[in-house]
Amino acid sequence: MPVEPPPPPPPPAPPAQPRTSDCNPNYSGCVPNSPVDLDCPDVDGPVRVIGSDVYRLDREGDGVACE
Repeated sequence: MPVEPPPPPPPPAPPAQPRTSDCNPNYSGCVPNSPVDLDCPDVDGPVRVIGSDVYRLDREGDGVACE
């Protein structure tokens, strides 16, 4: 009796979609885009600064804000 080959593997999952919400792209972790200055109580931190620290959240300048 012939053996049937196994079914092909399922296609890979699509890549995760980047967040298109109101998160500021200068931070890794969601820091909301805001027309007014934000402070750490306004942010779920810590967050990494990956661009310009537009809200001056990284007081130590070590690349990690609101720790």
